[in-house]
Amino acid sequence: MGASILPLPTFLVFVSFFALYLLPDPVLGITRHYKFDIKLQNVTRLCHTKSIVSVNGQFPGPRIVAREGDQLLIKVVNHVSNNISIHWHGIRQLRSGWADGPAYITQCPIQTGQSYVYNFTIVGQRGTLWWHAHISWLRSTLYGPIVILPKRGVPYPFAKPYKEVPIIFGEWFNADPEAIITQALQTGGGPNVSDAYTINGLPGPLYNCSAIDTFKLKVKPGKTYLLRLINAALNDELFFSIANHTLTVVDVDAIYVKPFETETLLITPGQTTNVLVKTKPNYPSATFLMTARPYVTGQGTFDNSTVAGILEYESPSNGMHSSISIKKLPLFKPILPALNDTSFATNFVSKLRSLDSAEYPSKVPQKVDKHFFFTVGLGTSPCQHKNQTCQGPNGTMFAASVNNVSFAMPTTALLQSHFYGQSNGVYSPEFPSTPIMPFNYTGNPPNNTMVSNGTKVVVLPFNTSVELVMQDTSILGAESHPLHLHGFNFFVVGQGFGNFDPSKDPANFNLVDPVERNTVGVPSGGWVAIRFLADNPGVWFMHCHLEVHTSWGLKMAWIVLDGKLPNQKLLPPPADLPKC
Repeated sequence: MGASILPLPTFLVFVSFFALYLLPDPVLGITRHYKFDIKLQNVTRLCHTKSIVSVNGQFPGPRIVAREGDQLLIKVVNHVSNNISIHWHGIRQLRSGWADGPAYITQCPIQTGQSYVYNFTIVGQRGTLWWHAHISWLRSTLYGPIVILPKRGVPYPFAKPYKEVPIIFGEWFNADPEAIITQALQTGGGPNVSDAYTINGLPGPLYNCSAIDTFKLKVKPGKTYLLRLINAALNDELFFSIANHTLTVVDVDAIYVKPFETETLLITPGQTTNVLVKTKPNYPSATFLMTARPYVTGQGTFDNSTVAGILEYESPSNGMHSSISIKKLPLFKPILPALNDTSFATNFVSKLRSLDSAEYPSKVPQKVDKHFFFTVGLGTSPCQHKNQTCQGPNGTMFAASVNNVSFAMPTTALLQSHFYGQSNGVYSPEFPSTPIMPFNYTGNPPNNTMVSNGTKVVVLPFNTSVELVMQDTSILGAESHPLHLHGFNFFVVGQGFGNFDPSKDPANFNLVDPVERNTVGVPSGGWVAIRFLADNPGVWFMHCHLEVHTSWGLKMAWIVLDGKLPNQKLLPPPADLPKC
């Protein structure tokens, strides 16, 4: 993805080792072929060289470009010793759950020397999404953008930008992230934090030994640029700002929103945000930092460093500035909110509203068939080491849960088990719809912090309209949790602090133009309410997108049954579906 701006082509982006075959462009879109070779490559960051798992020798990985309506065939070939699976984050996967990607949920992982073709069609989505590994912590290096352009002839609902550029935030670990999480799960303690944040794989000049590895956004005066922002960081929500430039938010999670201006935005792991940046009308005698650093609500250790890129105006071909060295120009830095600025986070999120226009209506379910209330948060489990203590609270192991169920990963993919009617011994359809033992969720924590374990799912009839309230808990300290639902977009109809009050809070729900997305932050010490229509048959993972919390069990799954009509049924598995 380099340091230069690449205009997004109207037809394709080539990927290393691969020729893209173009077919005629009918109304329904075209078929686009990609090949992902999963290999090891040596990468140097922060004066530290290490071997990382990558796609096609690129870090970050290749950009997928498609149009709404296109079919994608992406062949993933595993040349490394790790098991691999790839998730196409935010793609609805209508009846194509076999291509969703979470290991042991919709597929067994791709083993060494094996391959799998992910086959799906983009329906009713346009904007920015992304792809990443969905097994253990491999997504620390296996990730890249998905750019979905509107259908041919369909304009953006805002002025066409001069150029577009993906900006993907990540985390860099000098150590092997797989070793870090393995050690944490063995000892029961918190994992070591990353050594840097990155923009398009580059840490930037605020880190030692990193000035050479800086993303530069070169712009012209008086132009409008569309920045496609993606938070691929493993464990941190991020504030982002560009010094002396205003951001206009126009799209989140590949859904248009009512545009609004902001100096700073918040983006959680898993989320995407498209912003317009209008450059200054005249060439300025300065350069400008774009920076990101975490929004932190938890009690644990975290990396409080700042990643920076540079917004640099291209020097005119003639005139007084042409001979001035960039290094001699003044450098402006943005002022980001405090690390724990929950009021900023709340105010920013409250500005997000669906566009709700005639072309892009907000189809929020007005009636609810099933109500669910899920607590999400951290807890503990007994130490696994005989006659020894673990490194979690009071000698226990850290755990995380939904409704006090810490999800135990199966050894057979849930979707296969469901499709073939072989759930016995794999999963139980008895996930609790409300906490089994209610308590003061955000008040003084209960004496018992232990969680239960199990592979439990919620089963929904086709076309069930669902309202789900997710409540943070303060059992081990209140903390925000970005929850991601596979297979669906949902509408964020309400949120608040403290304990959700079912007799009062629903009266304030926004059922007109709530923001629609696939990943939402459950507020620290608060709750969020979402609604969605279960119109996509299959098995759909829901989990915290803070990877450490997912590793500790903050995850569960929904099974949506087939409908009665042929186009309401899950398609059969492809012949090359990996085996466990």
